[in-house]
Amino acid sequence: MLCAILWSTSGLFIKLIDWHPMTIFGIRSLIAALFMLCVRFFYTASLRRAKPGEGRQSKKSKKIPLWAGAFAYSMTMLTFVIANKNTTAANAIVLQYSAPVWAAILGWLLIKEKPHWEHWIALLAIFGGFGLFFRDSFGSAAFLGDGLAFLSGIFFGAHSVIMRMQKDANPADSMILAHVVSFIISIPFLFLYPPDFSTSTTISMLYMGIIQIGCASLLYSYGIKKITAIQTMLTATIEPLLSPVWVLLVTGERPAFFALIGGSIILISVLFTMIIGNQRLNNMQNHKKPVKYD
Repeated sequence: MLCAILWSTSGLFIKLIDWHPMTIFGIRSLIAALFMLCVRFFYTASLRRAKPGEGRQSKKSKKIPLWAGAFAYSMTMLTFVIANKNTTAANAIVLQYSAPVWAAILGWLLIKEKPHWEHWIALLAIFGGFGLFFRDSFGSAAFLGDGLAFLSGIFFGAHSVIMRMQKDANPADSMILAHVVSFIISIPFLFLYPPDFSTSTTISMLYMGIIQIGCASLLYSYGIKKITAIQTMLTATIEPLLSPVWVLLVTGERPAFFALIGGSIILISVLFTMIIGNQRLNNMQNHKKPVKYD
């Protein structure tokens, strides 16, 4: 949940920084990668001093999930940053949060975490919400942003599943690699659209790289080892609730009427699956309680 709160400030700062989206994408990832590598180095060094032989990644960990997770997260960030520059922050974040449904479907196909009936109902409702979103943006400049935000949700859902595949290794390595890949992708654009640093943009970029995405990535890497992919996505739904609020309070940007209706349908659908899922989990835990005999 703390990870989601940090993530939720992304849309605001992307709006405030007057750079090309690819420049923001690359510089933010460079700062995040350097920060996470420092944390990784000091954490591993301290762990080895405390328990020699520990802290090394298991040889059994596979490279395919590592690279696949890095690619999926890099594409999640790329499409989301560009979407934020081409549509409202509310549209971008809510469309991205179709991710729990994609996580449910891909988790079933890839790691056998089978979705339940409420996930399928949510999927139908979410597609209805998409129709309302694209009703307002079709034929306008916002259509590109909405489409990329929708694609970002697919990548985000896939990323959570791939991270679950690394739960016995170190998911943080995949996040670090994603930021490195993101920076490499952005290098040509840094020459085409060089950043114009000022005091405010420097502070904003340091915040985004270290706190908003760096610390959040570390928190996410830890949390994904403890809970399922779909539960991770559902817990993170606090992000789309907060993201448009920060933007509205600071910039006054408001989503369109039908986007509000579509966004409400999507968020209600996701929250519905979360409530049903938590109730099912509680029932399972209650049934597992040992019986005491007098």
